[in-house]
Amino acid sequence: MDISDISIKYDPESVEKKRYHYWMKGNYFSSYPDSRIPYTIIMPPPNITGALHIGHMLNNTIQDILVRHARMKGYNACWIPGTDHASIATEAKVVNQLKKQGLSKFLLGREKFLHYVLEWSEKHQNIIFNQLKKLGCSCDWNRAQFTMSKKLSKSVSKIFIDLYKHGYIYRGYHIVNWDPEARTTLSDEEVIYKERNSKLCYLKYQIKGEENYVIVATTRPETIFGDTALCFHPCDSRYFHLKGKFAKIPIINRYIPIIQDPYVDKNFGTGCLKITPAHDIHDKNIADKHKLDVIDIFNEDASLNEKALHYKGMNRFEVRKKIIEELKELESLVKIEKYSHKIGFSERTLSVVEQKLSLQWFLRMKEISIPAIEAVKNGDIQFYPKKLNKIYFQWMNQIRDWNISRQLWWGHRLPVYYYGEKPNEFVVAENLEVALKEARKKSKNSYLSCEKIWQDTDVLDTWFSSWLFPLSVFDGICHPNNKEICYYYPTENIVTGSDILFFWVARMIMAGFLFQKKKPFKKVFFTGIIRDSNNKKISKSLNNSPNSIDLINQYGADAVRIGLILKTSAGQDFHFEEKICLQGRNFSNKIWNAFRLIKSWKVQKNKNIPNSSIIVIKWLKNRFYYILEIFEKHFQEYKFDESLMVLYKFIWCDFCSYFLEVIKPTHECKYISKIEYLNVVKFFEKILKLLHPYMPFLSEEIWNLFKKRNPKEALIISSWPKKKSYDYKMLASFEKVTKIISKIRNIRNSNNISYKRSLILFSPIKKEKKEYDPIILKLANLSEIIYVLKKPKNISKLFSFFLDTDQFFLSLTDPENYLNISRNLDILNIKKKIQYFYNFLSSIRKNLSNDKYVISVSENVLLKEKKKESDTLKKIYKLEKYLEFLKKDKN
Repeated sequence: MDISDISIKYDPESVEKKRYHYWMKGNYFSSYPDSRIPYTIIMPPPNITGALHIGHMLNNTIQDILVRHARMKGYNACWIPGTDHASIATEAKVVNQLKKQGLSKFLLGREKFLHYVLEWSEKHQNIIFNQLKKLGCSCDWNRAQFTMSKKLSKSVSKIFIDLYKHGYIYRGYHIVNWDPEARTTLSDEEVIYKERNSKLCYLKYQIKGEENYVIVATTRPETIFGDTALCFHPCDSRYFHLKGKFAKIPIINRYIPIIQDPYVDKNFGTGCLKITPAHDIHDKNIADKHKLDVIDIFNEDASLNEKALHYKGMNRFEVRKKIIEELKELESLVKIEKYSHKIGFSERTLSVVEQKLSLQWFLRMKEISIPAIEAVKNGDIQFYPKKLNKIYFQWMNQIRDWNISRQLWWGHRLPVYYYGEKPNEFVVAENLEVALKEARKKSKNSYLSCEKIWQDTDVLDTWFSSWLFPLSVFDGICHPNNKEICYYYPTENIVTGSDILFFWVARMIMAGFLFQKKKPFKKVFFTGIIRDSNNKKISKSLNNSPNSIDLINQYGADAVRIGLILKTSAGQDFHFEEKICLQGRNFSNKIWNAFRLIKSWKVQKNKNIPNSSIIVIKWLKNRFYYILEIFEKHFQEYKFDESLMVLYKFIWCDFCSYFLEVIKPTHECKYISKIEYLNVVKFFEKILKLLHPYMPFLSEEIWNLFKKRNPKEALIISSWPKKKSYDYKMLASFEKVTKIISKIRNIRNSNNISYKRSLILFSPIKKEKKEYDPIILKLANLSEIIYVLKKPKNISKLFSFFLDTDQFFLSLTDPENYLNISRNLDILNIKKKIQYFYNFLSSIRKNLSNDKYVISVSENVLLKEKKKESDTLKKIYKLEKYLEFLKKDKN
């Protein structure tokens, strides 16, 4: 291809579209079980709640880097993409969308509402997959998954039934986290705690049969309607006189017992607490221990119910304001203090979470967590960064039963069927037909009909389908020994955010050991959290992410990928700034310009190769394999930022600034030899291979522009460069050369010395190092290098710099006075030599004039000393004659 056919400026938009189509047409992303070693990654399925944000772009870029690298290494790379149905978040999105159209979820009914959700899910799944393709993700699209697909739903249902039959799943009353906006329960991990300023109200509870009061501090005076006891610490002598007594709740005037329990913090408030068992997990534990009543005072939307008397139906926060006023009027409010404490918010709807007693479905976790703890402890599963091990163990060792039911319509419906109103009148079955048979058997009523049996309206927690992902995508639940699960499982890597360590990663590990008796993956790389300029986590719910597609359209996908990877480090958060994409674009342009430069050269078959080219080709070969070794070391340690930076500097500095500058033809000679050109192309192709996982579009484009290739020669499936030995001594020597060149260039730039003007370098380096002179002369644009022991005299405009212990000097010279400078230096050097030999002669004659020395040494030694005297005199004579000649010539 002629240089005129190659665009002057790199155009990522046209290249990216063309190259992705080329990969898809070549079927390079597909994977099937064969004789190769598998390398499998399961994509953390993004929620179908909208477009991907910049955090997803980072996560999927890292996965694509791993997959492309593995593919070139010869592994059977299989990257399975997918999306998550995200029950709470998606349902909330669709409800809000319907509200704008004047429609209601409840008026539509379940079936019609789910029709709208399916439309939403299909639309947004396409949006997400198109974004991933635009980023360059080499996923096996034939294997795309959706957590609500029929195959995965069947797996989820089967697991629920199996776990129930084995006693792991049960139904019971527990205090749960309640989202009043979504009107559903939440897991502990879906509650975000934030520090908030509040009010601590001190309330008077009158002691029964006395005029005395006990004072209680609370941040939630509206919950007094659910109080069933007051409690103090058994060792708190201030309240010993209240043992066995009762106290009257203000407003409702109901008497409650005063009890003792070591849970109470004597230093909080007055040291006496109100116990509201239906709305606090710790209060519920105390209530169970002391057999207290449990009174639920909230409706599903967190308004107060009939237990709240005249506050019935009012918003909880409105009640708080009004009840404070009423307590003041009743003189039951002693005082109010400012108080700062943590309040739980729903991760999905951002509403304040209520703790609420509710009948729900739970999964016992303690037993199934044991193998998962051991796998990380013994290194069978490795976390990057390793510091997350500690957090993982803390959570796993304090694990609680998992509330798996949600009061929603969108999701995997519970395979539970009821045939009566009593708590145990239900069966767990895969469908209505089987449920009817089970119900007839359990109820001993053979006449029970379909009309008398109904399915639970709740759905399963979204994560209940996600924790099975490494198994269910290969149909390993319904067919545990099928060909694919045996070949691809366990998978290689999981790349995800540290914020879902417990939501997803820990649970997948438990599922793997529980259902396949194997770990689900070998290594987990946790990305840091990308934050905005206000230090807030970038997320869909906050809508604070830059538009990913806009960034790709402006800078190119490769540039966005490079910018993100250069900023990321395992587990480290970072703030997103658009300028990182600009850095990526500049790097893309640098590589493109290097390619255009090489293609512009004219090649001459039998042209002689300059010494500078011979040296620099040998150096680059050694340098490449040295870089490859460092690159691979960082890559294996999941230090993607460091491996990329090594490559970035190698391309920018070593290849472009040194290698190409030495090789490129001069103005005098327009041609380059064929051997030089072939070496340049060979190493550029090796560089493109290292670059491909990071910048797939640009690297594949240049790879195919160098020459026509058949589909089997595509860069994406080319072989990764193999490691070779290298000459470290040569690299160390050349590094000093590059430092000299850099220093000279800095002097030129800082002193505004044009590159058209010549410089002479006075170097103290020993003569055996002169092999690199051709490189220094060309890259530093010098007229000559002169070796001296000391600073040259009588030379104007002299610049100096140090390198290690050596001092170098630069002289600005023009052609007309160059010979004078050179001659002056020769005279100076000869004078120094003459003086040296005179000093040497003096030491010899001193010995020969010493009688003691002459008598003590052998005749042979004496003859040698006299010969030294004679030789030295001859050298002095010759140098003095040459000095006379130089002086005459100068005049």
